[in-house]
Amino acid sequence: MEVEMKFLVVGLGSMGKRRIRNLMALGEKEIAGFDIRADRRKEAVEKYGIRVYDGDLHHVIDLDRPDALIISTGPAEHMTVATIACDHQLHCFIEASVTHADRVRQLADRTRGTALVVAPSCTMLYYPGPQIVRRLIQQEAIGQPLTFVYHTGQYLPDWHPWEDIQSYYVSKRDTGGCREIVPFELTWLNAMFGTPAPLTSVVTKLSDIDADIDDVYMFVLQYPRRLLGSVVIEVLSRPKATRELRIVGTRGIIVLSADENVVRYVTIDSEQWTRIPLHEGTKERGYINPEEPYIAEMNDFRTAVRLKDPQQFPNSLLQDYEVLKILETIESLKTPV
Repeated sequence: MEVEMKFLVVGLGSMGKRRIRNLMALGEKEIAGFDIRADRRKEAVEKYGIRVYDGDLHHVIDLDRPDALIISTGPAEHMTVATIACDHQLHCFIEASVTHADRVRQLADRTRGTALVVAPSCTMLYYPGPQIVRRLIQQEAIGQPLTFVYHTGQYLPDWHPWEDIQSYYVSKRDTGGCREIVPFELTWLNAMFGTPAPLTSVVTKLSDIDADIDDVYMFVLQYPRRLLGSVVIEVLSRPKATRELRIVGTRGIIVLSADENVVRYVTIDSEQWTRIPLHEGTKERGYINPEEPYIAEMNDFRTAVRLKDPQQFPNSLLQDYEVLKILETIESLKTPV
């Protein structure tokens, strides 16, 4: 019989609440929450019936004695909390990061070769669309990929319709909504194609969104085997979000379309598109993305912790560091507009 694990969710905002739901969906019962905001603690108690804490995190860890931390704070605090977790020899899951590349590398060096599981989020790897595309590429369904165009975006104020963007991290320059999405997307693109070299970029603000951030990242990447990728990431698309990928290979084309909710491909052996419908999944009220990919990701983290084997999780701090350095290069190459 498996020993029940205890989880402490640090940060009870939108993602923290989602992670509580993920753990509950997996049958976990020993869940606590930590947040400095009284309103978020109150909401977590009312919605999920968990015990909650504020104050000094070191003291809370000593008091609650969790087996693992789920770090769902704003990105600027990720490495601070992850370091605290490692100080206490606790496994931890970290939401997608966008800052402090050097601290990510330092933590990777510190935990290398240990059984401590430090799992940076890679949720897009669990979405059915990217999974199907990756499988088709591995099967060489369209031969060797030659080039791709990828465009994703969603109007920033639509992310959290219940709160002003000035009230959370997406309005800050270092952790801005558009900047944050670049490593989020590169994580799954790199898992499919390899490590790219950025060639050129445009990074700028085009909208009147009330925040001192860039709202468009456009860049070209050179992947291994001379694959060229053109990527547009923005926080402008409304009234619907955008996610469109087209890959051209030596023997055909693959398209991932959120508008059609499908992956389709065609090859030189057939004139007809093969269509693979995508399930929309279960969406919590007020949330745009489905719960299932996040549950699957949390299950892999839970498995890695139970086995004390970081290899059971498909992303690592070193991979996160690599992606953040690519982001820095994209920004250093930007052309003035």
